[in-house]
Amino acid sequence: MNAALNPSQLIASLEWRYATKLFDTRKLPDATWAALEESLRLSPSSYGLQPWKFFIIADPVVRAKLRPVSWNQSQVTDASHLVVFARRTEITEQDVNDFFNQMVSERGADATKLEPYRQMMIGGVVNGKDATGQKEWAARQLYIALGQLMGAAAALAVDTCALEGIDPAAYTEILGLKGSGFEVVVACAVGYRSTEDKYAAFKKIRFPASRVISRV
Repeated sequence: MNAALNPSQLIASLEWRYATKLFDTRKLPDATWAALEESLRLSPSSYGLQPWKFFIIADPVVRAKLRPVSWNQSQVTDASHLVVFARRTEITEQDVNDFFNQMVSERGADATKLEPYRQMMIGGVVNGKDATGQKEWAARQLYIALGQLMGAAAALAVDTCALEGIDPAAYTEILGLKGSGFEVVVACAVGYRSTEDKYAAFKKIRFPASRVISRV
Protein backbone atom coordinates (compact mmCIF):
# COMPACT_ATOMS: atom_id res chain seq x y z
CA MET A 1 0.00 0.00 0.00
CA ASN A 2 1.38 3.41 -0.99
CA ALA A 3 1.40 6.12 1.67
CA ALA A 4 -1.30 8.73 1.12
CA LEU A 5 1.02 11.49 2.34
CA ASN A 6 4.73 11.90 1.91
CA PRO A 7 6.72 13.00 5.00
CA SER A 8 6.62 16.71 4.21
CA GLN A 9 2.88 16.58 3.54
CA LEU A 10 2.30 14.80 6.86
CA ILE A 11 4.19 17.48 8.80
CA ALA A 12 2.38 20.22 6.89
CA SER A 13 -1.00 18.74 7.87
CA LEU A 14 0.03 18.60 11.52
CA GLU A 15 1.35 22.16 11.42
CA TRP A 16 -1.97 23.22 9.88
CA ARG A 17 -4.01 21.57 12.63
CA TYR A 18 -4.94 23.59 15.71
CA ALA A 19 -7.60 23.52 18.41
CA THR A 20 -10.34 25.19 16.42
CA LYS A 21 -12.34 27.63 18.52
CA LEU A 22 -14.85 28.81 15.94
CA PHE A 23 -16.44 26.49 13.41
CA ASP A 24 -18.62 27.52 10.52
CA THR A 25 -21.79 25.55 9.82
CA ARG A 26 -20.60 23.68 6.71
CA LYS A 27 -21.18 19.94 6.85
CA LEU A 28 -18.47 17.46 6.00
CA PRO A 29 -19.03 15.47 2.80
CA ASP A 30 -20.52 12.07 3.58
CA ALA A 31 -17.46 10.21 2.28
CA THR A 32 -15.12 12.32 4.43
CA TRP A 33 -17.12 11.71 7.56
CA ALA A 34 -17.43 8.00 6.77
CA ALA A 35 -13.63 7.76 6.62
CA LEU A 36 -13.22 9.58 9.93
CA GLU A 37 -15.85 7.41 11.57
CA GLU A 38 -14.00 4.34 10.32
CA SER A 39 -10.78 5.77 11.75
CA LEU A 40 -12.48 5.68 15.14
CA ARG A 41 -13.49 2.06 14.70
CA LEU A 42 -9.93 1.18 13.69
CA SER A 43 -8.36 2.90 16.70
CA PRO A 44 -5.80 0.81 18.58
CA SER A 45 -6.30 -0.13 22.21
CA SER A 46 -4.45 -2.13 24.85
CA TYR A 47 -4.89 -5.86 24.20
CA GLY A 48 -7.23 -4.80 21.38
CA LEU A 49 -10.14 -4.80 23.86
CA GLN A 50 -11.77 -1.54 22.69
CA PRO A 51 -13.43 -0.57 26.02
CA TRP A 52 -15.45 2.23 24.48
CA LYS A 53 -18.39 3.53 22.52
CA PHE A 54 -18.35 6.61 20.31
CA PHE A 55 -21.54 8.66 20.22
CA ILE A 56 -22.05 10.82 17.13
CA ILE A 57 -24.38 13.59 18.24
CA ALA A 58 -26.37 14.78 15.23
CA ASP A 59 -29.59 15.94 16.91
CA PRO A 60 -29.39 19.76 17.25
CA VAL A 61 -31.70 19.62 20.25
CA VAL A 62 -29.34 17.31 22.10
CA ARG A 63 -26.34 19.39 21.12
CA ALA A 64 -28.09 22.50 22.45
CA LYS A 65 -28.57 20.70 25.78
CA LEU A 66 -24.90 19.74 25.89
CA ARG A 67 -23.58 23.24 25.23
CA PRO A 68 -24.40 24.72 28.69
CA VAL A 69 -22.54 21.83 30.36
CA SER A 70 -19.57 22.47 28.08
CA TRP A 71 -18.72 25.93 29.38
CA ASN A 72 -20.99 27.24 26.61
CA GLN A 73 -18.35 26.44 24.00
CA SER A 74 -19.77 27.17 20.56
CA GLN A 75 -17.95 24.21 19.00
CA VAL A 76 -20.53 21.91 20.58
CA THR A 77 -23.37 23.29 18.49
CA ASP A 78 -21.60 24.80 15.48
CA ALA A 79 -19.21 22.10 14.25
CA SER A 80 -20.32 19.71 11.54
CA HIS A 81 -20.01 16.71 13.87
CA LEU A 82 -19.72 16.20 17.61
CA VAL A 83 -18.19 12.96 18.86
CA VAL A 84 -18.62 11.96 22.49
CA PHE A 85 -16.19 9.36 23.83
CA ALA A 86 -17.56 7.01 26.50
CA ARG A 87 -15.69 4.30 28.39
CA ARG A 88 -16.95 1.00 29.69
CA THR A 89 -17.71 1.30 33.39
CA GLU A 90 -16.63 -2.30 33.98
CA ILE A 91 -14.50 -4.72 32.00
CA THR A 92 -15.77 -8.27 32.42
CA GLU A 93 -14.66 -11.72 31.39
CA GLN A 94 -17.50 -11.69 28.87
CA ASP A 95 -15.96 -8.63 27.21
CA VAL A 96 -12.68 -10.51 26.89
CA ASN A 97 -14.46 -13.58 25.54
CA ASP A 98 -16.37 -11.54 22.95
CA PHE A 99 -13.12 -10.09 21.61
CA PHE A 100 -11.29 -13.43 21.85
CA ASN A 101 -14.03 -15.34 20.00
CA GLN A 102 -14.14 -12.76 17.23
CA MET A 103 -10.37 -12.91 16.88
CA VAL A 104 -10.43 -16.70 16.64
CA SER A 105 -13.26 -16.63 14.11
CA GLU A 106 -11.95 -13.90 11.83
CA ARG A 107 -8.37 -15.13 11.82
CA GLY A 108 -9.23 -18.79 11.60
CA ALA A 109 -7.00 -19.35 14.61
CA ASP A 110 -6.71 -22.27 17.00
CA ALA A 111 -8.43 -21.19 20.21
CA THR A 112 -6.41 -23.57 22.34
CA LYS A 113 -3.15 -22.01 21.16
CA LEU A 114 -4.48 -18.53 21.89
CA GLU A 115 -5.88 -19.43 25.30
CA PRO A 116 -2.80 -18.04 27.12
CA TYR A 117 -3.57 -14.64 25.57
CA ARG A 118 -7.18 -14.81 26.81
CA GLN A 119 -5.92 -15.64 30.27
CA MET A 120 -3.46 -12.75 30.10
CA MET A 121 -6.27 -10.32 29.29
CA ILE A 122 -8.39 -11.64 32.14
CA GLY A 123 -5.48 -11.45 34.55
CA GLY A 124 -4.34 -8.03 33.37
CA VAL A 125 -7.64 -6.17 33.15
CA VAL A 126 -10.57 -8.14 34.58
CA ASN A 127 -8.94 -9.55 37.72
CA GLY A 128 -5.81 -7.43 37.84
CA LYS A 129 -7.51 -4.04 38.28
CA ASP A 130 -10.07 -2.81 40.76
CA ALA A 131 -13.06 -0.73 39.62
CA THR A 132 -11.10 2.51 39.74
CA GLY A 133 -8.17 0.98 37.90
CA GLN A 134 -10.41 -0.36 35.16
CA LYS A 135 -11.97 3.05 34.61
CA GLU A 136 -8.61 4.79 34.50
CA TRP A 137 -7.31 2.19 32.05
CA ALA A 138 -10.40 2.58 29.84
CA ALA A 139 -10.05 6.37 29.85
CA ARG A 140 -6.47 6.09 28.62
CA GLN A 141 -7.68 3.95 25.74
CA LEU A 142 -10.21 6.63 24.80
CA TYR A 143 -7.45 9.19 24.47
CA ILE A 144 -5.68 6.92 21.99
CA ALA A 145 -8.86 6.96 19.88
CA LEU A 146 -9.21 10.73 20.29
CA GLY A 147 -5.66 11.23 19.02
CA GLN A 148 -6.28 8.94 16.07
CA LEU A 149 -9.41 10.87 15.09
CA MET A 150 -7.62 14.22 15.29
CA GLY A 151 -4.63 13.00 13.28
CA ALA A 152 -6.83 11.42 10.64
CA ALA A 153 -8.88 14.60 10.38
CA ALA A 154 -5.77 16.73 9.90
CA ALA A 155 -4.64 14.44 7.09
CA LEU A 156 -7.97 15.15 5.36
CA ALA A 157 -7.78 18.92 6.03
CA VAL A 158 -10.64 18.68 8.51
CA ASP A 159 -10.58 20.70 11.72
CA THR A 160 -11.05 19.38 15.23
CA CYS A 161 -11.16 20.57 18.80
CA ALA A 162 -10.81 18.17 21.71
CA LEU A 163 -13.25 19.13 24.45
CA GLU A 164 -12.20 18.32 27.99
CA GLY A 165 -14.01 21.41 29.23
CA ILE A 166 -17.23 19.48 29.67
CA ASP A 167 -19.17 18.03 32.59
CA PRO A 168 -18.87 14.29 31.90
CA ALA A 169 -21.53 13.36 34.46
CA ALA A 170 -24.00 15.80 32.89
CA TYR A 171 -23.18 14.46 29.41
CA THR A 172 -23.77 10.93 30.67
CA GLU A 173 -27.16 11.93 32.05
CA ILE A 174 -28.26 13.96 29.01
CA LEU A 175 -27.34 11.11 26.68
CA GLY A 176 -29.28 8.64 28.81
CA LEU A 177 -26.25 6.50 29.58
CA LYS A 178 -26.81 5.95 33.29
CA GLY A 179 -27.00 2.21 33.86
CA SER A 180 -25.92 1.48 30.28
CA GLY A 181 -22.41 0.33 31.18
CA PHE A 182 -20.87 3.44 29.60
CA GLU A 183 -19.95 6.86 30.90
CA VAL A 184 -18.62 9.94 29.12
CA VAL A 185 -15.00 11.02 29.41
CA VAL A 186 -14.25 13.55 26.65
CA ALA A 187 -15.68 14.93 23.39
CA CYS A 188 -14.38 16.25 20.08
CA ALA A 189 -15.86 18.74 17.64
CA VAL A 190 -15.15 18.02 13.97
CA GLY A 191 -15.76 20.29 10.98
CA TYR A 192 -14.38 23.35 9.23
CA ARG A 193 -12.82 26.40 10.84
CA SER A 194 -14.55 29.75 10.58
CA THR A 195 -12.72 32.52 8.74
CA GLU A 196 -13.35 34.58 11.88
CA ASP A 197 -11.34 32.29 14.15
CA LYS A 198 -8.29 34.36 15.02
CA TYR A 199 -6.53 31.33 16.49
CA ALA A 200 -6.04 29.85 13.03
CA ALA A 201 -3.31 32.40 12.32
CA PHE A 202 -1.44 31.93 15.59
CA LYS A 203 2.00 30.34 15.45
CA LYS A 204 2.02 26.85 16.93
CA ILE A 205 4.03 26.85 20.15
CA ARG A 206 5.92 23.64 20.87
CA PHE A 207 9.08 22.99 22.85
CA PRO A 208 12.13 22.16 20.70
CA ALA A 209 12.85 18.51 19.96
CA SER A 210 15.96 18.71 22.17
CA ARG A 211 13.71 19.25 25.17
CA VAL A 212 11.03 16.62 24.53
CA ILE A 213 12.87 13.86 22.60
CA SER A 214 15.70 11.78 23.98
CA ARG A 215 17.60 9.12 22.08
CA VAL A 216 18.92 6.12 23.97
